Amino acid sequence: MKVPFFNYQYIFKSNEEKFIDIIKDVGNRGAYILQRDLDEFETNLANYIGVEHALGVANGTDAIWLALLAANIGEGDEVIFASHTYIATANAIKFVGAVPVPADCRSDHMIDPESVKSLITNKTKVILPTQLNGRCCEMDSLTKIAEDNDLIIIEDAAQGLGAKYKGKGIGTFGKGATISFYPAKNLGSFGDGGAFVTNDKKMYEKVKILRDHGRNEEGVFVDWGFNSRLDNLQAAILNFKLSYYDNEIKRRREIASIYNEELSIIKEILLPPPPDTKDYFDVFQNYEIEAENRHKLKDYLKDSGIGTLIQWNGQPVHSIVALGFKGSGLPYTEEMYKKCLMLPMNTSLSNQEVIYVCNKIKSFYE
Repeated sequence: MKVPFFNYQYIFKSNEEKFIDIIKDVGNRGAYILQRDLDEFETNLANYIGVEHALGVANGTDAIWLALLAANIGEGDEVIFASHTYIATANAIKFVGAVPVPADCRSDHMIDPESVKSLITNKTKVILPTQLNGRCCEMDSLTKIAEDNDLIIIEDAAQGLGAKYKGKGIGTFGKGATISFYPAKNLGSFGDGGAFVTNDKKMYEKVKILRDHGRNEEGVFVDWGFNSRLDNLQAAILNFKLSYYDNEIKRRREIASIYNEELSIIKEILLPPPPDTKDYFDVFQNYEIEAENRHKLKDYLKDSGIGTLIQWNGQPVHSIVALGFKGSGLPYTEEMYKKCLMLPMNTSLSNQEVIYVCNKIKSFYE
């Protein structure tokens, strides 16, 4: 049996006729940039998350640095973020002129509030937690730290759409949140795409101008700006996919339940928290384990036709010394990266395929 890590063809084939109809409709209207499809998607996305405003932008990385710019973060300011994230998070901080300060994670692979607290200086302006793998960070502690130190929170929710903490969804905890619609994301487009969501009207208005060359709704140039607009065709596709997004999440949680039930007996593996954990509603963008003999397990699964992935090529951001980071000092993250491995997690998977993956892992550790 072949179980690829991700089946990109499935994204299109799952609703091929509907997608073709959408493409024809947009093409026949010649509606490519900043059209009603984008307006509708932004409204529906904001309603889904439970915020006042949503703006489609070119990608999730742009969303982060546009949010930071709108919050007036710049030269010399420090932004604390999780080292267990994609380099895009740090890139966005760097290119607004701020200093990226990586923090440690804990056993659920989310940013550790105690590490955040220890890194605060008089230059710290932002806590930027990554809502990673479809799980929301422990936001009570982070919110209190931010309040106690007069900091703002901007959520990097690239992987977190639909995740909740104590009944409250991502995008509702701070000044705003950023989302990615990269094709492999839970809500993925047919190319790059992203969004900024917020309840802060001033940040919304600022990002809206920044994303369109500094131009306001009347077409008047009122500020320096960029070209970072979500294509209208992608917005139309995403708007359709959002209509059944809850079903996608339900299926991912079912797959995670199978993994947790089948693999919990293996003492050499640390599993992510199960779907029905108190206070958390996880949407399982990824299913990331910590495994003893990780490389041998990965090779064994490959030989069995199973695709796996070591997230970000096994490099936590703070280990990238070529970019000026120290390379050490975050003990849990460093140990975790010796063991972390992502198993197949997407809605193309059948129960039979998930069980096959589990059985192969069991046989490896027997």
